[in-house]
Amino acid sequence: MRPILLFLFCALFVACSSQTEVEYPPLIENTDQHKEASKAPFFHGVASGDPLPNAVIIWTRVTPETQLPSVKVNWEISTDESFQQLAREGQVITGPEKDYTVKVDAKNLEPGTQYFYRFMALDGQSDVGQTKTTPEDLQEINFAVVSCSNYEFGYFNGFGAISEENDLDAVLHLGDYIYEYAPGDYGDSTTNRIHIPAKEIIELQDYRDRYAQYRLDPDLQAAHSKHPFILVWDDHEITNNSYKDGAQNHQEDEGPYNVRKDIAVQVYYEWMPVRESGQLYRSFSFGDQVDLFMLDERLAGRTKQADSITDPTLYDETRTMLGQKQLNWFQDKLKSSTANWKVIGNQVIFSKLNWGRSEMDLNLDSWDGYPVEQEKIANLIQENGISDVVFVTGDTHSSWAFEVTHDPDNYNPQTSEGAYALEFGTTSINSGNFNERFTDEEVLAHEAKIVNTPVNPHLKYSNMRDHGYLLIKLSDDQVEATWKYMKTLKERDRTFKEEVRIEASRGTAKLDLE
Repeated sequence: MRPILLFLFCALFVACSSQTEVEYPPLIENTDQHKEASKAPFFHGVASGDPLPNAVIIWTRVTPETQLPSVKVNWEISTDESFQQLAREGQVITGPEKDYTVKVDAKNLEPGTQYFYRFMALDGQSDVGQTKTTPEDLQEINFAVVSCSNYEFGYFNGFGAISEENDLDAVLHLGDYIYEYAPGDYGDSTTNRIHIPAKEIIELQDYRDRYAQYRLDPDLQAAHSKHPFILVWDDHEITNNSYKDGAQNHQEDEGPYNVRKDIAVQVYYEWMPVRESGQLYRSFSFGDQVDLFMLDERLAGRTKQADSITDPTLYDETRTMLGQKQLNWFQDKLKSSTANWKVIGNQVIFSKLNWGRSEMDLNLDSWDGYPVEQEKIANLIQENGISDVVFVTGDTHSSWAFEVTHDPDNYNPQTSEGAYALEFGTTSINSGNFNERFTDEEVLAHEAKIVNTPVNPHLKYSNMRDHGYLLIKLSDDQVEATWKYMKTLKERDRTFKEEVRIEASRGTAKLDLE
């Protein structure tokens, strides 16, 4: 090729390449109005989760200015906040097929160690996050337990307060991280926190937009940046009262349920710092002190809820909450655990509960709607002498403390004889509870009607009025549950209204209510 032709060819190639680089259209997102410019391109903060003794998931999302087909993201994890002592580093590539999210399984770490982590891309740097691996030997384990955060019901003050908690080993999120409803369908219009998109979420971009909106909230970002999360979904990550093959809030004109479910699962894994292994139920060991079992009570095996307490299929052997595969896994894990405490991350109430309402004595979306499998688990624990079992539960937007029994005729409410486990329910971060519909006086009267009375002698505490979170402390000799209730949801305010603490000694299923 002659020199002049070679020059022209090279000039044309460079011009075309340069043109290609600038031809990507702008990346315009429905949530742009909520982005804080100073955080670009890491508007959605950082998160960590699924800690192990030698590994932890770290997460972020990078948002390019244009619709780039791929973005290189560097990451670092260090034992010091100045990143002088790097433990691990690497590079990953993300793109629109992952909604530009980044998830790294940082391995070969040290057990029981606090780490700092960050990401770099597109000439920007993320916030610095804190996380920790699980310990091999620790006398005290501390969890925050949360569920049910609905953007439209007000501010996420509970998450903000959790970001200020010290010495947490993990935050256990028991589901309803987002809500699927259209603006105004379920919320508090006075807070002016309006769901994006302006519709019930059904399609891929809908779910991505809804997670993006929630993850732009500064209080939620603060909690994620301070502590590792261990998460499971409940129903609203998909749609209300979902089960394996359908849902109450999915209609025929919304397309095939399985398509919607698969989209919801895909986006959940994109946006959550969870390890992807084919199923969401999994276990974690916190040394000899705690074995934690996170159950999937929605999509792994749940069959359709019964229509009513007179439904002839209510006691059918085929009605299942977990599905046989997960049930077998759970039974094997419980029987083989040698930890002092066996903690079960449980989306819906396990204990029998009479709600004391003429229109709903039993909640058939909870374990009471699956009594055969409920009894199988009760029998497993009792027949194998498995002690110090603690269920932690979300879903109901209320606080609960049960001495778990499924045989009230052989349960003594004074001595707790006949109880075989404990259950602590966390209230919602901000999703509506009973005093959004009734006065405080009416709700207090109802609590008195159902707590520690003949209808529920094993239910020792309930609060159906306040929002916040639950702290669980597990030591060699006792478990301590502390509910922290926020003063308000109407404005950003991390002030507590009240704290309630209940303890129980190891080796018993008796709650100390003093």
